[in-house]
Amino acid sequence: MADPARARRLAVRIREVVAAALERQVKDPRLGMVTVTDARVTPDLTEATVFYTVYGDDADRADSARALESAKGLLRSQVGRQTGVKVTPTLTFVHDRLPEDARHLEELISTARKRDASLAGVRDGARPAGEADPYRKPRGDDDEPAGGMMSDEGLMGT
Repeated sequence: MADPARARRLAVRIREVVAAALERQVKDPRLGMVTVTDARVTPDLTEATVFYTVYGDDADRADSARALESAKGLLRSQVGRQTGVKVTPTLTFVHDRLPEDARHLEELISTARKRDASLAGVRDGARPAGEADPYRKPRGDDDEPAGGMMSDEGLMGT
């Protein structure tokens, strides 16, 4: 097991190497506008997961996934050359859903804000149902308690 800090540094370096290699060396026409967003390395430094996003629709995403799988050997050799580790980690490419999830959350928040604004508009002119002051008013000193209950003075024993 490697030091966690070393694994993080290696993951950052793998992300940089893969992004540069995709930009300069991979000439596959199926590869769309791919952005490498993150890389994670297992504690034993033998496997690396590379997260990426693709600009476009589902067809572009599928084509880019096939292009990344076919370029995996070239990318792994570049990682091995430029990182200098004893065992070059195997690469696994995973589509990063973070941008879609963030977009969905933004839509939900926007919908909630619109509903809050419409509710605030309805609430501005609203009045409570029933009396304006629904609470019972205290009785005067000369009123007798209802239901035969004793007053505070009777409880104290005076």
